[in-house]
Amino acid sequence: MKFVLASGNAHKLSEIRNILGNSFEIISMNDTTAKGHEVIEDGTTFEENAEKKALEIMKITGLPTIADDSGLCVDALGGAPGIYTARYAGENATNDENIDKLLANLQGVPFEKRGATFVAVIAVAFPNGTVKKFRGEVKGKILTERQGANGFGYDPVFFIEEHKATMAELDGEVKNSLSHRFNALKKMAEELSL
Repeated sequence: MKFVLASGNAHKLSEIRNILGNSFEIISMNDTTAKGHEVIEDGTTFEENAEKKALEIMKITGLPTIADDSGLCVDALGGAPGIYTARYAGENATNDENIDKLLANLQGVPFEKRGATFVAVIAVAFPNGTVKKFRGEVKGKILTERQGANGFGYDPVFFIEEHKATMAELDGEVKNSLSHRFNALKKMAEELSL
């Protein structure tokens, strides 16, 4: 079955294709009539934003659509940045600006209290109006400085204790096998392959 990814992000498309393998055909929304369409993410949860994106792009293309919303929830910050993860330091903030703000807000917080969770919610909207949602999480801690050059976003400060490494220090294959997006996509693949 062919699915549209409600994103024009080539990195995200590649990551999702790698995780799902050949059992699903995933095309970018840039290769459909939805090219350039901006979905306003005004939900209050990852679930609401993922569902809104999937439904909007599905209505434009008429094809089953996969959308995700993901972010970082830091315990010591009451779950922030949460749904504002990508724009934590401002609307057009860079990854470095977001990390700098996060580290500044955690200054003085001891390592054992720097728990954090990467969350990903995958929503799949079908032309009959059905929407299925799958949530994946990975737990870690926020370091006081960046480590590693792989990955993107907050990966250089997100430390996974069992691997003794940040997400940015893990090889791509290892990262994909334990990431929050992988956990959500695995649930989706299991349910939709039945």
